[in-house]
Amino acid sequence: MEVLLGSPRGFCAGVVRAIDVVDSCLRRYGPPVYVKHQIVHNPHVVKDLERRGAITVEMVEEVPEGSLVVFSAHGSPPDDFVKAKARNLQVIDAVCPLVTRVHNEAKKYHREGRKVVLVGHKGHQEVRGTMGQVEMTLIDDGSETVLPDWNADEKVAVLTQTTLSVGDTANAIQSIKDKFPGAVVRNDICYATTNRQDAVTQMAGKVDLVLVIGADNSSNCNRLREVAESLGVPAYLINGPEEIDRSWMVGMERVGITSGASTPEVLVESVIQSLKPDKVTMVAGVEEDVTFSLPKELR
Repeated sequence: MEVLLGSPRGFCAGVVRAIDVVDSCLRRYGPPVYVKHQIVHNPHVVKDLERRGAITVEMVEEVPEGSLVVFSAHGSPPDDFVKAKARNLQVIDAVCPLVTRVHNEAKKYHREGRKVVLVGHKGHQEVRGTMGQVEMTLIDDGSETVLPDWNADEKVAVLTQTTLSVGDTANAIQSIKDKFPGAVVRNDICYATTNRQDAVTQMAGKVDLVLVIGADNSSNCNRLREVAESLGVPAYLINGPEEIDRSWMVGMERVGITSGASTPEVLVESVIQSLKPDKVTMVAGVEEDVTFSLPKELR
């Protein structure tokens, strides 16, 4: 068996920054450091930080008054900051700067009097944070596009979740533009999501099967699996070698492996070791050199 290893894969700049935020807080302030929502969507990363003293909670109300809390990379609604202030919490916001950009766009277009539409996945943490910024309408890209019953000449601004399928999002945006021709469209899918999906597209024609390494609650990991499947290649999302079904490998000569933007490379390496391939070949892709600085409180 030959393994074709996708590139780029794994951590993006926003994930590196978020993990570094919690790491820096643990070293500077000592445990416990509370984290609202999983800092990134990967249980391996979360458990590693929790072993060192991070405590993951889902609601600001769970954080003891006067404590230090890190808000996750996915972004938080303004209400969470209000609640934190009322509890006298020290907040360090680990939101990805690219998500912050979407929040700022939402506020800008709302001020201009446009109706804001967000294309994204209902219930995803990033969508919750973005929809809390201003009044907006969600279009779920994972289901049939149901558009608001507005006049065709309505002033509309379209934003997107950063971790969506490039293809599905393009279809949703086209449906919106068909109904509202004057809509302003900001395609906010981030560089890392786009690059990883392009890498899977490049790989798919060369392999019999694709394994995406990452968590099942990771939006960008699920999109990588869907991209491979849309190209006619069997694909599975697994978080490590223990989730491999050996029946998948029967008759497979070339297996493609990639990982989502919140997946540590150690998990990819463990899957490769478990497969014991005769050969590992890197599929060349875009080189990423994006970095984000830490929040001002930690510089």
